[in-house]
Amino acid sequence: MPEIVNVTVRVKPGSKKGPLVQTALDGSLLVYVREPAQEGKANRAVTKLLTEYYDVSAGGVQLISGNKSKTKHFKILKQ
Repeated sequence: MPEIVNVTVRVKPGSKKGPLVQTALDGSLLVYVREPAQEGKANRAVTKLLTEYYDVSAGGVQLISGNKSKTKHFKILKQ
């Protein structure tokens, strides 16, 4: 049975540290990506990074809210 996990992600676009995922003290994820926050480039990079981090398929990561915000909420569908 698939498991659904809701994740709060704080994104740092245009970062020289990226790609990197860290766990913050509040339990959210801090994600550094090199891509700029333009035309959805950073969102696509974060989605790809989360698929690798959670070892799920590309369809297993869905942006729920925060499309134009640095704080985003994702739904992860784990098999």
